[in-house]
Amino acid sequence: MAETVALLRDYKPDLLIHVALPYQDLTIMQACLEAGVDYLDTANYEAPGYAKFEYRHQWDMHADFEKAGLMALLGSGFDPGVTNVFCAYARDHLFDEIDTIDILDCNGGDHGKAFATNFNPEINIREITQPGRYWKDGQWIEIDPMSVKMDFDYPGVGVRKSYLIYHEEMESLVKHIPGLKQIRFWMTFGDNYLTHLRVLQNVGLTSIEPIDYEGQKIVPIQFLKKLLPDPASLAENYTGKTSIGCLVSGRKDGKAKTVFIYNVCDHAETYREVGAQAVSYTTGVGAAVGAEMMLTGKWKKPGTINLEQLDPVPFLDRLGPAGLPWHVKEM
Repeated sequence: MAETVALLRDYKPDLLIHVALPYQDLTIMQACLEAGVDYLDTANYEAPGYAKFEYRHQWDMHADFEKAGLMALLGSGFDPGVTNVFCAYARDHLFDEIDTIDILDCNGGDHGKAFATNFNPEINIREITQPGRYWKDGQWIEIDPMSVKMDFDYPGVGVRKSYLIYHEEMESLVKHIPGLKQIRFWMTFGDNYLTHLRVLQNVGLTSIEPIDYEGQKIVPIQFLKKLLPDPASLAENYTGKTSIGCLVSGRKDGKAKTVFIYNVCDHAETYREVGAQAVSYTTGVGAAVGAEMMLTGKWKKPGTINLEQLDPVPFLDRLGPAGLPWHVKEM
């Protein structure tokens, strides 16, 4: 870490952006604190020894960042990130009371591969094979992986089967959306994808426990990552769209209300624009807009901060022009 601190002190950046990496390295965040540099990341901490996403380790650094007058913006991608801002906008401008939130993530695209993940395979597979969790009536409820599903009609894509999984933004949103009774996260998966995943699980290739192979310790999921297509290689032939948003229910002026706040992004269009598929693009725009908010001073709050703790309007004002138009649909 000393080398990182020295580099930061020498270069003196206004902001360090830490993209989502396996087992997000907290030493980079700590180095920013020691070097006096503001910090932004796109995903929260995940310990290497167990499949669990949690903000605890980063929230524990809040007092240190606050005392130093530094800002650490946590989870400024799309989900987490833009979805947190959608929820904050609903809280501040669309509802008097919010009862439930369902965050819905659909990739309706086709990359033509038998089996591939849309971002880092190790993180993606760890994410969906851990037990599902959701928040209801003040407590976390755990379910078997992929054991709860529903159909949802996604704008721009159509009806897709969606599975309840755990996702990190729920952990912060339950703290910052007053009166919230329930929050869940849903993601779409095709039958072919799930069949491949079950086979890989059954033969042990999704395990995060090291095994001995000819005198060397290897982690099966890391070996599997080497066999799967690089997510960046999928972009050129990707067709279809992503459709991601927040279904929010509650009351406004004493009347029941439900809205879906969402974005639709086209894989082929993002490839023509930047040479990337839509999953990467949506995350990148979320990070870029979050960074712009910090660098222009529109968002400045010392400490370790989740996006829903900040004013959503300047972020959303820039989101469309930056490449991700957003919409509010009355349900």
